[in-house]
Amino acid sequence: MAQWDELVDAALARLEARSLLRATRPIALALPPAAPCTFAGLGPWDRAAVEIRLDRDTLQQWLAEGGEASGQEDELDGNLILFSGNDYMGLSSHPAIREAAAKAAQEYGMGPRGSALICGYTTYHKLVEESLAELKKKEDCLLCPTGFSANMAVMIALGSISSLLAPGRKPADDERIAIFSDALNHASIIDGIRLVERQQEAVVFVYKHCDMSHLDFLLSSCSMEKKVVVTDSLFSMDGDFAPFPELVKLRRKYGFLLVIDDAHGTLVCGENGGGAAELFGCENDIDIGVGTLSKAAGCQGGFIACSTRWKRLIQSRGRSFIFSTALPVPVVASVHAALFVSRKEKWRRSVIWGHVQYFASLTKLDIASPIISIVVGSEKAALKAGRHLLRSGFHVTPIRPPTVPPNSCRLRITLSASHSSDDIKRLVDALTPWLPVKHAEQSYATASKL
Repeated sequence: MAQWDELVDAALARLEARSLLRATRPIALALPPAAPCTFAGLGPWDRAAVEIRLDRDTLQQWLAEGGEASGQEDELDGNLILFSGNDYMGLSSHPAIREAAAKAAQEYGMGPRGSALICGYTTYHKLVEESLAELKKKEDCLLCPTGFSANMAVMIALGSISSLLAPGRKPADDERIAIFSDALNHASIIDGIRLVERQQEAVVFVYKHCDMSHLDFLLSSCSMEKKVVVTDSLFSMDGDFAPFPELVKLRRKYGFLLVIDDAHGTLVCGENGGGAAELFGCENDIDIGVGTLSKAAGCQGGFIACSTRWKRLIQSRGRSFIFSTALPVPVVASVHAALFVSRKEKWRRSVIWGHVQYFASLTKLDIASPIISIVVGSEKAALKAGRHLLRSGFHVTPIRPPTVPPNSCRLRITLSASHSSDDIKRLVDALTPWLPVKHAEQSYATASKL
């Protein structure tokens, strides 16, 4: 990727000449003296990650959606098993994460309140960046307030290269950046791309979802030199992986910059939790890896794992990073603890992937991840299915437009290491009307023998 290194270096030189390069200056805070506690298996605290309760008014409002009533609403107690969150590893309720946040809050309150470039960046933030860079096998890392802001910052920084290298004017067509984006990428990627496109810094090409033949055609048909491919690693609504082996082959063929959003793969995939790229053995082929800390880490925040030169550019041009208040110190302390626990409690990854296999065996569905998408069609059908699951004791939010296209409304089910096999079995039983005919016939045959 020598071409991109040269482009970034040239952009950084322009910023330096204009005194616009920015850097974080960590405020020194005493770091935790002891390693967080870890365990050899699930504990009673894990249930707090999946056992929730809705008050009566909220429950009745949800059940009233669609205008149907069963007459049994008053009999429901509001206790539910959560199957719609993103806490895949069950870390949000872990004692080490709780203790880290509580101790940091007692010691420092929320910490300095300001953007990272002003006063919000501390030695805690620096420590977490170093841990994430190591996890992602990258030279450096930039901590962001959210995963959304991280994707936005990357896209804006990318677009800024064409403007910085065309000072005093709009970039010519052949000076802009060609961005190739999967059709089902996350909204934060799409919004970032739209912004740089509107600023006439980039030209956008959308390829069919995971269709590498279409991407190959678009790349071969594009004469622009500065090419970027951006994709989710594990897609949040369909639960399928980007075709990494094919992407790597195309990267080597065309020399594009490869950016992935590993929001749902980080800590879940790979032996060490390094994410989808570790799972597919292509960590060195990823140029910029965006991620979130609000899913499998069970905390809050986002990050960008990249080279130091890219970090310098993003923190100097990524407006969603520059103009956002930095994460509070207790949150960052909890993230540090979560990363440590994830390294030590590798068995959690075994549990979650065991749940994926168990769900597949019960339903006969071909699923690839802890994200399971059962498409039911219309909005009315999705709401009806959601109400049925609610009455059965499960929190599964129907996904409707604009999150998904019309008539592709679905039940999006997510599995967690904190779920039990019994939780999953009971959920599958409740899902029977919306599962493939093969499973429905099997369930009927079993019931007939009873």
